[in-house]
Amino acid sequence: MRSETVTKGVERAPHRSLFNALGMTEEEMRRPLIGIVSSQNDIVPGHMNLDKIVEAVKIGVAMAGGTPIVFPAIAVCDGIAMGHQGMKYSLVTRELIADSTEAMAMAHAFDALVMVPNCDKNVPGLLMAAARVNIPTIFVSGGPMLAGKVDGEKTSLSTMFEAVGAYAAGKMTLEKVQEYEQKACPTCGSCSGMYTANSMNCLTEVLGMGLKGNGTIPAVYSARIQLAKKAGMQIMELLKNDIRPRDIMTEDAFMNALAVDMALGCSTNSMLHLPAIAHEAGVDLNLDIANEISARTPNLCHLAPAGHAYIEELDEAGGVYAVMNELDKKGLIHKELMTCTGKTVGENISGCVNRNPNIIRPVETPFSETGGIAVLKGNLAPESCVVKRSAVVPEMMKHEGPARVFDCEEDAIDAIKSGKIVAGDVVVIRYEGPKGGPGMREMLSPTSAIAGMGLGSSVALITDGRFSGASRGASIGHVSPEAAVGGNIALVEEGDRIKIDITQNTIDFVVTDEELERRRAAWKPRTPRVTTGYLARYAEMVTSGNRGAVLEIKKSDR
Repeated sequence: MRSETVTKGVERAPHRSLFNALGMTEEEMRRPLIGIVSSQNDIVPGHMNLDKIVEAVKIGVAMAGGTPIVFPAIAVCDGIAMGHQGMKYSLVTRELIADSTEAMAMAHAFDALVMVPNCDKNVPGLLMAAARVNIPTIFVSGGPMLAGKVDGEKTSLSTMFEAVGAYAAGKMTLEKVQEYEQKACPTCGSCSGMYTANSMNCLTEVLGMGLKGNGTIPAVYSARIQLAKKAGMQIMELLKNDIRPRDIMTEDAFMNALAVDMALGCSTNSMLHLPAIAHEAGVDLNLDIANEISARTPNLCHLAPAGHAYIEELDEAGGVYAVMNELDKKGLIHKELMTCTGKTVGENISGCVNRNPNIIRPVETPFSETGGIAVLKGNLAPESCVVKRSAVVPEMMKHEGPARVFDCEEDAIDAIKSGKIVAGDVVVIRYEGPKGGPGMREMLSPTSAIAGMGLGSSVALITDGRFSGASRGASIGHVSPEAAVGGNIALVEEGDRIKIDITQNTIDFVVTDEELERRRAAWKPRTPRVTTGYLARYAEMVTSGNRGAVLEIKKSDR
């Protein structure tokens, strides 16, 4: 056991004295030390219940013969951070979470880990740490929020943001906005649609790092507590059999994740996080393959914001395993892979039937024959950009219009809410990428304002930033290279004609090669917006969105 390096032998007597100071008994010191990474805090609704999940995990670990030891991980609430400078600190926490978890796990010689995350950057950050540390690890999330209800219709956080846009357009009263405010988010848990948190919790299950139901059992259900106890017990089996994250998160496991991503219609943020997790696992996940997988993978689910169904209904319909079983009918799932259950993917999904074909469409009658996410390329995004195709209305799958160019999110929001954006426009928000932001802010406020003002079927939005999983419409993000490094998005001018064809995976602006070169020669880098603290260090080290916005150490000139 790794922990014997701090618990065994006379030379470790000083170490044991510190364990004694913790109130630990000799019996506890002789057992495997299991680190439990708790993301609980009192500011994130998806994390306020994690103390109960952690206690259940501790019971499970102890029942199975381990010694549970809890340590923390930070988490930002993207909804609260949205639309102001706080959003610069969202994506960047992914690296802080991975780094700090690595530091704690290595410094204290834990034998195994149980990760207890729930929301947006917390899940991928801990998956990155798991791959990096590579000791037996299992995940159990805090679970999704139940949907709200207004006027007999289910609702969620994305409806809330769009209500603000509707109010700005004079289409909703202040009293109605306040009613939504009180009812949109009725319970603890990760926000109730197929947004980033739930996308990543579902994909954790697909990757084989979480037990059945990890992504879909609602936070307030007692079954979530039972799942946490089972995860605590199961980590002892993983330790006994020395099954590690890199044994589970193989290249084929990431292919499974991409396929299910397409079927579920996950958040575009998954196209940032999966490559970053794969990078830590030693797998090169080139997003060029995403369109190949999408071309053969049907979109089976239209969960909010793409439709009016929620994670609780996906759970009732059979959950992630039922979706995988549908995809397996077309041979789209690698079934021989090991998972945290100690069984293969095929053994896990066997017999998991689709109980509601309205929520999980059968592969014979999908919402579309192609997947929910598309990667676009063209002279506006020579390396790539990403759109949640399943949340785009048919009339916007092809669109051409004049560029309305803004160098920050705030200026774009002001223009949208003051009525300066009209049907047919293409809103371009740049210098919001990983380096330029810095931090690659989500653009839920402008996309929601567009939708709320009734322009969702006639206006596109393009950015080198990114989108919340709650965004819908022709919202195209992760444009690479970004503006801050001289990407072509920096060279777009007001009024340029932009052509988008999601059906053909292309995105271009109409400009001659000669004019493009003239603009490039005239372009000058912007003065960094942030020059001190963590954001400045992050901007120095971060790579582009198409590479997962991972951090890289600059090679020495020596």
